[in-house]
Amino acid sequence: MTKEEIKDLVNLFAEMNISKIKIKDENGFEIELEKDIYPHLENPVCPPAATPQPINVNVVNEAQHNALAHSNNPSINSPMVGTFYQAPSPGATPFVKVGSMVKKGDVIAIIEAMKIMNEIEAEFNCRIIEVLVADGQPVEFGMPLFVVEKL
Repeated sequence: MTKEEIKDLVNLFAEMNISKIKIKDENGFEIELEKDIYPHLENPVCPPAATPQPINVNVVNEAQHNALAHSNNPSINSPMVGTFYQAPSPGATPFVKVGSMVKKGDVIAIIEAMKIMNEIEAEFNCRIIEVLVADGQPVEFGMPLFVVEKL
């Protein structure tokens, strides 16, 4: 492969929604590219900066509406502005789902803010009644993430 072809491949890989690619040619040339889409908090490698997306006000209002519909139950709200993730990595099992029993201190989600993955922990023992935010959705400070039943 020429340098230009390699540059094109790297640029294409950066734009794609895949985390790993390995290419070999008949001449023995081999290249492997890998990116960590959801690094753990302890991981010092940060993901590439995402293109900022405008927050969908209708989605925010819908989440707030759903939380109000369950007003007799408390909600767990976002402690920061960022991007909500339900699992520690792509394709992994979500931290919690509807019906999950959660203990105080259990990780229930991740919010990425300024290229840092912040684990969101339950503030009290509870059961998840409803997940109000979709995976990868931008969230605002104070926005309801989960409707819960305190235990």
